[in-house]
Amino acid sequence: MGKKEKGKPNPLGEVSRDYTIHLHKAVHKETFKRKAPRAVSHIVRFAQKNMLTEDVRVDPQLNEAIWARGIRNLPRRIRVRLQRKKKEEDDGKGKYYTLAQYVPVESFANLKTEITKAQ
Repeated sequence: MGKKEKGKPNPLGEVSRDYTIHLHKAVHKETFKRKAPRAVSHIVRFAQKNMLTEDVRVDPQLNEAIWARGIRNLPRRIRVRLQRKKKEEDDGKGKYYTLAQYVPVESFANLKTEITKAQ
């Protein structure tokens, strides 16, 4: 049995966090007709990196919020709730998946990453 390193918590488990993602930075110098698809793929990559899962599922409301003003006029920032959940089915790609959901906010001023209760 391997020893657990000090100071490093077990990264996996069900958790939910709220992030603000700066989409304007992510799609800078991108062709107009590729902006919204690149924003969605940026959110997927962001979720994979921060939640340590390969399987990321984008909620339809998040997709609609990105595409609401068309393919080229994106919101500059977007608030996203990333929830790492346990898979029911076993497809061999890990035990967890991440669900990315849209969180509507009035203003992005003074917002930090928040750990919310897993639902």
